[in-house]
Amino acid sequence: MGAQWKAKGKELAANARGRIFGKLSKDIMLAARSGADPAANSRLRLLVEAARKASMPKDTLERAIRKGAGLTGEAVNFEHVMYEGFAPHRVPVMVECLTDNLNRTAPEMRVLFRKGQLGTSGSVSWDFDHLGMIEAEPAAAGADAELAAIEAGAQDLEPGEEPGNTLFLTDPADLDLVSRALPTHGFTVLSAKLGYKAKNPIDPASLDAEQMAEVEAFLAALDDHDDVQNLFVGLSA
Repeated sequence: MGAQWKAKGKELAANARGRIFGKLSKDIMLAARSGADPAANSRLRLLVEAARKASMPKDTLERAIRKGAGLTGEAVNFEHVMYEGFAPHRVPVMVECLTDNLNRTAPEMRVLFRKGQLGTSGSVSWDFDHLGMIEAEPAAAGADAELAAIEAGAQDLEPGEEPGNTLFLTDPADLDLVSRALPTHGFTVLSAKLGYKAKNPIDPASLDAEQMAEVEAFLAALDDHDDVQNLFVGLSA
């Protein structure tokens, strides 16, 4: 959880499929501004792979690419904004949003943070490292994650979201370089993005069951918001 919070449970994941596609579509549209050809646009290429892994319909994927690249005549005017603050029980959280209407998103974030505490810019981010985050799986048995991290130029690594996967952490400027290098060292890149990792995450064991349920409910409500792309939470795994 220290890197990125995800809703848990198969039922939640199934119910969230539409939101997942919506968030991916926004990222794809933004990436496609730099070109509609995934072969020449590394960020778009990785997002296309992520969309296929999530089973996004082909027509939805192609429509997002065309719209972002300006091939449909529709304007794409998303604004990137970060909100910082605390979930219940002083758990730090950073909320990454993409919105086409900041005047709508800002007051809605204030409402969602009523059960926590919305901070000002810098009030929480000082306690997070800004990193490149690459989720990858071994392409063959025996692939050595530590050796791959060293040879590809990653700063660190930790277990990925799925069993057997590895999360490679990089300097933000090295994200594309490392993601291109990993396949030559035995790993298939599943996703690559910039994110935030808490420097001093809170141990969930320090919260009782009721407190943890309050934190999870708060985070789930944020994640349900259409403009929220990612949540980065100061809880250890």
